[in-house]
Amino acid sequence: MCGIIGYIGDKDAVPVIIDGLRHMEYRGYDSTGIAVVDEGQQLWVQKKEGKLGHLEEKLNGYPDAGIGIGHTRWATHGAPSDDNAHPHTDCQGNIAIVHNGIIENYAPLRRRLEQEGHIFRSETDTEVFAHLVEHYYNGSLEGAVRRALQDVKGSYAVAAVATAEPDKIVAVRNHSPLMVGMGEDQYYLTSDVPAILNRTRNVYFLEDGEMAVLTRDGVVFSNGEGQQIEKSLYHVTWDPMAAEKGGLPHFMIKEILEQPQALRETLRGRIKDNRVDFSEVDLDSFVDGVEKVFITACGTAYHAGMVGKYLIEKFAHIPVEIDIASEFRYREILWGENSILVVISQSGETADTLAAIREAKRQGIKILAITNVVGSSVAREADKVLYTWAGPEIAVASTKAYSTQLLLMYLLAIYLAQHNKSLPAGEIDALVGDLSRIADLVETTLKNAVGVQGVAEKYHDAGCIFFIGRGLDYAVALEGSLKLKEISYIHAEAYAAGEMKHGTLALVEEGVPIVALATQDELEEKMLSNIREVKARGAVIIGIGKDGMVELEHEADELITIPACDSRLAPILTVIPLQLLAYYTAVQRGCDVDKPRNLAKSVTVE
Repeated sequence: MCGIIGYIGDKDAVPVIIDGLRHMEYRGYDSTGIAVVDEGQQLWVQKKEGKLGHLEEKLNGYPDAGIGIGHTRWATHGAPSDDNAHPHTDCQGNIAIVHNGIIENYAPLRRRLEQEGHIFRSETDTEVFAHLVEHYYNGSLEGAVRRALQDVKGSYAVAAVATAEPDKIVAVRNHSPLMVGMGEDQYYLTSDVPAILNRTRNVYFLEDGEMAVLTRDGVVFSNGEGQQIEKSLYHVTWDPMAAEKGGLPHFMIKEILEQPQALRETLRGRIKDNRVDFSEVDLDSFVDGVEKVFITACGTAYHAGMVGKYLIEKFAHIPVEIDIASEFRYREILWGENSILVVISQSGETADTLAAIREAKRQGIKILAITNVVGSSVAREADKVLYTWAGPEIAVASTKAYSTQLLLMYLLAIYLAQHNKSLPAGEIDALVGDLSRIADLVETTLKNAVGVQGVAEKYHDAGCIFFIGRGLDYAVALEGSLKLKEISYIHAEAYAAGEMKHGTLALVEEGVPIVALATQDELEEKMLSNIREVKARGAVIIGIGKDGMVELEHEADELITIPACDSRLAPILTVIPLQLLAYYTAVQRGCDVDKPRNLAKSVTVE
C-alpha cells in the first residue's frame, strides 16, 4: 500500500508520473516503480527499491509514451525489494497493475494460478491480481478487471494498463482512496490529492465499488454492477502543503482521524466464522503448550504490551511478564522451556527491542513480533510476525500505530483463549463480535470528542498534569501522559489511582489538573473514591468515562465520554480523547506537533 499515480494525455507520461510520485514522498515508502505503454504498444516497466532518486537513475532513454501508471510502495506482503516493487505484470509482460490495500485471499489464488501455469516473480499479494486479469482477459481490460475482482477479497485501489488497449487506464476502488483529475485533454489518476495539485484542482472521488476508465477522449464511470454513472466534479481549494495532510494542519491529527480505517485494515481477514483466524502465519503449532508469555517493548509500544499482559492473563489464563526492552536483558530472566517472547515495535528497528530478541534467541526462546513495517529487522529476526496495517505514520508521536498494536493484542489474547479453550464459546462470540465493530465505535468517539479542544484551551498553561486510572485504565493513563509530555512539553505523570495516597498526594495542590480515567465497571466505585481524594485537595478533575456514568459526571469538573462498551475493550476508545487532548494542548502552546524536540520516530540506538 501507499501511493498511486496514473496519466493519459498528450504529454510525455514518464515526467508527469515521476512528478506525481515525488509529491507523494511525504507518505513514506520503501520502493517505487513506473509502467508506460510506448508508441510501439510495448510495455516498459522500471522499478527500484529505495528512494525515488534510485528509480530516476534508471530512466535514461525512456520511451515516448502518453499513458502510464506509477507507484510508491509501503510493504505489506514481501520485504522491500526490486521484485516486490510495483507495478506487477502478467506472465507475458502485456498487463501492468499497481495496487494499494491488501488481498486477503491471495495465497489460495496464487496456488490456483500457479497450478494453471502462471509464473510469479514476487512475494506480493498484488501480483495475483495481474495474473487474474491475464487469466480473464478476452478483449476488454475493464471486463477482465471486473471479473478478477469477483475472485478477490480485501481492500484495494487498483490501476491497470495493457498493451492490447494502449490508450486506456482502468481503475477501481474498495476501501482505499482513489480519484480522477481532469485537465485539458489530459486525465490523471491518483490515490492522493497532492500528487496532481500542480496540474489540476478538479477531481472526481471514486466511491467503493466504482470503476473509472480513462482514455484520451475522457473518463467513464460505472458502479459495481457495471452500469454507467454520473459523478460530481469537486474543486480542491487546499494549498499543496496542506493537501499532504488531507487539508489538516498536522500529520498527527490526520493520523488520529485515520484510526478507524487503520483498525479495519488490521482486522481485515483475521476474523472468520466469528473466531480469530491467524492462519496467515500458522500460529497453532507456535503456541502449542505455551506456559508463559514474556512481552517487551519501548515507549508507546510498551503501553500496548501492558494492555496485552492483562488480556492474555484474563482471557487465556497464561502468566505474562512484561519488561521495558532497555531493561529486559540486564536482569536474570527465568525462562521456561515452554515460554514465548512477544515483541512490539512500530518501526521494527528499535535497537533495545532487537537486543531483547537476540538475547531470547540465545536462550532458544520462540519469538512473535508485532510491527508495522514489513521487512524490518524485527520482522526478519522473529519466528512469527503479526503486522499492524496502520500504514505509514509520519508524526513522531504514535497514534494509529498504537491503536492497531492494541487491536492485535486483543486478537492474540482471544486467539490464545480459543486455542486453550479457556473461555466459554459464548464469551468468545461476544468478544469477537464487539471487536469486529470497534472501528465504528472509534469513529463515534472521534465525533463525540468535540469538547476536548475546549479543555485543552483551558488548561494548556498548566505546569503539571497528572493521569490516574485503575486496571486497564492505568495502562491507558500511561500512554495519555506520554503523549502529552512528548508534544506539549508539560510535565505529566501517570499513576495507578490507588497509589496516590502512598506519596503522590503530596504533589496535589489547588488547581492542578488531573485526568481521571474511569471506564472499568468493576473498579468504578474505587476509582470514584480516588477521584474524591484528589478533588478534596483542590485538584481539577478532567474525567473520562463511558456514556451514562452519572457519578463520574457529578464529580468531574470537565467530562469527556466514550460510547458505552464492554469495559475490557475500552482502552482502544479511551486513548482517542487522550491523543486529542495532547494534540490540542501542544497546538495551543505553539509546539512543533509533528516533530517534538529531542525525539526521533525510530529509535535505532540503545
